[in-house]
Amino acid sequence: MRYIKLGNTGLDISPIAIGAMTYGEPGRGYPVWSLDERTSRPLIKHALDVGINFFVISRS
Repeated sequence: MRYIKLGNTGLDISPIAIGAMTYGEPGRGYPVWSLDERTSRPLIKHALDVGINFFVISRS
């Protein structure tokens, strides 16, 4: 995967980001449609395995 420099930080980030708002425990402060850890873990692992290292964790 090609990476993009993040400003002057020296960090290389993937051009594809994963929105992480859908990961969490439904009913524990997360939306009811969010995925629990057991379901989320393989998806996150696959993203990391293919080189995605940019995760957006903001709720807004």
